[in-house]
Amino acid sequence: MDLGASGNDSLVTQFVLLGLTETPALQPILFVVFLLAYVATIGGNFSILAAIFMEPKLHTPMYFFLGNLSLLDVGSISVTVPAMLRHFISHNKTIHYRACLSQLFFFHLLAGTDCFLLTVMAYDRYLAICQPLTYNTRMGWGMQKALAGMSGVFSFTNALTQTVALSTLKFCGPSVINHFYCDLPQLFQLSCSSTQLNEQLLFAAAAFMGVAPLVLIMVSYAHVVAAVLRIRSAEGRKKAFSTCGSHLTVVGIFYGTGVFSYMRLGSVESSDKDKGIGILNTVISPMLNPLIYSLRNPDVKGALQRVLTGKL
Repeated sequence: MDLGASGNDSLVTQFVLLGLTETPALQPILFVVFLLAYVATIGGNFSILAAIFMEPKLHTPMYFFLGNLSLLDVGSISVTVPAMLRHFISHNKTIHYRACLSQLFFFHLLAGTDCFLLTVMAYDRYLAICQPLTYNTRMGWGMQKALAGMSGVFSFTNALTQTVALSTLKFCGPSVINHFYCDLPQLFQLSCSSTQLNEQLLFAAAAFMGVAPLVLIMVSYAHVVAAVLRIRSAEGRKKAFSTCGSHLTVVGIFYGTGVFSYMRLGSVESSDKDKGIGILNTVISPMLNPLIYSLRNPDVKGALQRVLTGKL
């Protein structure tokens, strides 16, 4: 293991990522499976982006935010899966300390922006259904850019804070991470210095970027449900709910996997459950999102069909 000297301590400069399995026979199979998942995710999300860009009917705030969500999904899976694929076909399972910090930073940047963007999309649905007369005024082009920009700025601030705080910790060994990417809970377990401040920062971030957005989403949809139930027409209620169903499904998957990932901070060591949740969070969710939005949304489905058949 590559170690660097600093004072009287030997500091780890590389980590070993155990990955999903140490069984050689399974690694080529998993390489093919995750390569296909990666290609499907990239293709699906860029198809959504192409449909939104080329179909004038989709040039609305809701689909502007959906396009941003697709870009985040492409980034999220690209942070973890290419490195995992390289480890499947290479005997070298190490990742440099700085590369580990970079992966951590971009993972939290993209996941945090996802949190805020899902909240913005819930607010957009609230305005569209509960305040339709003022919707175009409140959700103009300038407001759309401002909301998307603020989501990125808040997430960037948190990701930078978490990464800088982690860089102050010492890692003296062991240097083996029982996961397929670098994340805070696993690195806290390897630190030979106190992680109390880091855990407090993570707790504060979870409250600001996890709990608060989820509460806002729930409040928005409580108003939406109340408004929809007042619609007398069954067809009208069905149409209103159809625009929200896809978003609620994505919110459920995103927050369900995220909560389970970080509520186990107190556990002594990582387990295969962490890897399973990591796959759901970084691979399955970005891959499913285009399917969820296209299968449950007739406008997106129709635009995709026209894009793929060249009839736009």
